[in-house]
Amino acid sequence: MISRKSERELRYMRKAGRIVALTLEELKKAIKPGVTTGELDAVAEDFIRRHKARPAFKGLYGFPASICTSVNEQVVHGIPGPRELRVGDIVSIDVGAEVDGYYGDAAATFPVGEIDDGTARLLRVTEEALYEGIRKAVAGNRLSDISHAIQKYVEKHGFSVVRDFVGHGIGSKMHEDPQVPNFGPPGRGPRLESGMTLAIEPMVNAGTYEVRVLKDNWTVVTKDGKL
Repeated sequence: MISRKSERELRYMRKAGRIVALTLEELKKAIKPGVTTGELDAVAEDFIRRHKARPAFKGLYGFPASICTSVNEQVVHGIPGPRELRVGDIVSIDVGAEVDGYYGDAAATFPVGEIDDGTARLLRVTEEALYEGIRKAVAGNRLSDISHAIQKYVEKHGFSVVRDFVGHGIGSKMHEDPQVPNFGPPGRGPRLESGMTLAIEPMVNAGTYEVRVLKDNWTVVTKDGKL
């Protein structure tokens, strides 16, 4: 069942979302060659707690850290640890925060120093695809209008969208109905209504859309080893 949030609930969610956004800005400043993903996790947890929020990912389904850090061919759910970032890497950081029983969730991908033109294009197209989806997230549209807009934009630029992992509803739980795929035909699924809250999460690969999960049972990587 897809819930519609009241104005009071939306206020709590905006507060959580703002802390997530500020955390990503703090992490952006900390990203540099030589820093470890574990150090970034510590920065994020400290920042979230200092803002009187709770790191929402820590312990969620058994996840061991406060953020997800996915480097290069890692797509999502990378576990922070001793890995040092190098010039030319890209690191996708997913942050969640809970405030007064409501959740915020967002991810961003950052370059580490200078990156090549092809990698920069992948980041740009992914961000633009997010906004293509957001433009379709209006009352009266169908859920799959969001999905189709993302897929169409990504594939037009020669990239692919991951099928095995999708966006989701969010509110008093981190993951609520509905699932929000980044692919599919338009005009299908539930009709969007005012008060619905969605986490739209384009996951875009340079090569095939196929992915696999590593032996840690968390980290998702591209099947072909490309970005």
